Order: sequence, then C-alpha cells, then structure tokens
Amino acid sequence: MVQPAVRNTDQDTPKGLALALGAYVFWGFLPLYLKLMAHIPAAEVVAHRVIWSVPLAGLVLILLRRTSDLRDALRNPRMIAMASLTAALVSVNWGIYVWAIASGNALDAALGYYINPLFSIALAAAFLGERLNRTQMLAIGLAAAGVLVLILEAGALPWAALALTFSWGFYAMFKKSLPIGPNQGFLLEVLILLVPATGYVMWLVATGESHFEIGSINMWLLMGGGVVTAVPLMIYANGAKLVRLSTMGIMQYIAPTMIFLIAIFLFGEEIDRGRMIAFPMIWAALVIYSVPMIRQMRGRA
Repeated sequence: MVQPAVRNTDQDTPKGLALALGAYVFWGFLPLYLKLMAHIPAAEVVAHRVIWSVPLAGLVLILLRRTSDLRDALRNPRMIAMASLTAALVSVNWGIYVWAIASGNALDAALGYYINPLFSIALAAAFLGERLNRTQMLAIGLAAAGVLVLILEAGALPWAALALTFSWGFYAMFKKSLPIGPNQGFLLEVLILLVPATGYVMWLVATGESHFEIGSINMWLLMGGGVVTAVPLMIYANGAKLVRLSTMGIMQYIAPTMIFLIAIFLFGEEIDRGRMIAFPMIWAALVIYSVPMIRQMRGRA
C-alpha cells in the first residue's frame, strides 16, 4: 500500500496557503499565454500540454528522490483507477478551458471558476462531512440563483461554465483523497494521459494537420504548454494537501477575477445583460461566504 507523502489535514497551514496563492495567481495569467495559441485546436493544445508535462514532472520527482513511490503506485490497480479518474477530469477541464479562451469565451471561463468555490463547499458538505452554516447555505443559494439568471436570459445552459465548474470541483475533491504524494500523483496522471495524447499527435502528423513544426513559433508555444501546465498544477497539488478543501474553494476566486479583468480589458469581450446580473450575484455570494471565513482564519492566527 502506497502511503501519502504529504499528510491530508483539516487545518490551514501557512505553507499551504502560500502554495495555493501562487498557483491561482499563475492560473490568472494563463489566458495570456493560451491566447497566443488560439489558432491551434484545443485538443492539440491539450495533447501537447500532457506530453511536455511528463519530462518536467519526472525531473521534479527525480530531484526529490521520490521515484520509488511512483513505481509502487504503478503496481497498484486501485491507485491506477483513482488516478485515471482524476486524469480524465483534469483533461476535460483543460480542453474546455483552452477552447473558451481561444474562441472568445474567456468570460464563461471566469464564470465557471467563480461558481466553482461554492461548488467545492457543497462537495465538502456532501462527501467530506464538512458542515454548512446558514451563511454558507445563503452563499450557495445566491450563486445558484445567478446561474438561473444566466439560463433564463440566454435560454440555454451555460454549458462551458458549468462543465469547468463540475470537472474542476470533482478533480479537487478526488485529488485531495488520492493516496499518493502530490508530485507523484501529477506525474501518474500525465503518464496515464500520455498514451492517448501521443497517439493523437502522431495521427495529426500523419494526416498533415499538426501545428508542431520544427523551429516554428508554434513548436515553442506547444512545448511551453508543458511548463505552464505542470508548474502551477504541482504547486496547487502540494498546497491542496496542506489546507482544507473549503479554504481552497475560497481562494480560487483569485484566478477568475484575473481572467475576468483580462477578458474585459485585454480581449475586449462584452458583458450582456444576463452576465451583468449574474456576475454581481455570484460576487456577493463569495463575499457572504468569505468574510466570516477570513475572520475565522484571523482568529486562529
């Protein structure tokens, strides 16, 4: 049985908070990089994110001398099954996010990650036994009302935002429960995804549809996708082991705030009436929940 390299905790630690903050700020700037690859299909971008994450994640594990944990995990069918689930969830999340940025729907990405903190709180209550007080329930209800406004205004589900919410929310919950160290877990996930990713890229090359041309700017952008994928995700994985899931949910609104501002002021996306109503409702929900939590954290300091 592989033992976790980092112990799960029900308390917030300074190191965990610092790591989580770094990951979310990094992700907040990520749309600027992904926009440079808007001309490349999202599936190809995701495939290269997987492929070029493997050597970087492997190097980190070698430097930490934790490769034995990975070998043990690869011999454990239960571990492989759990990691396959988290790998599937994160790959879906990556694909939808890349598509949203490239297609001019960064505001939907921001919306999805705004909703996700409160979805994480609901998951923590439903599956991890964390109790919700009236303030938390009010916050979740207000966010749900904001989503309802979007549905009524658009006449359809905001599928991209909801898919990002669900895929990342469940990924965060299952990742916290994965009985292996965070760096080993990330490498295990990308190793699982490596076979289909490599097969897809080889098919693109064979059909002449690949954007990975030796010496081109596309080549460097796609290879760099491994760095911008692996670095924040490993930082996040380490932080998630050292803080409560509900706290990670609260801190997550840092990234969508940055994405929202980039979408408006740099990408020139417009806010329709539904979003003008829904975004303030969700922001208010985050404030309602966050203020008592911040006071509680200060009281423990």
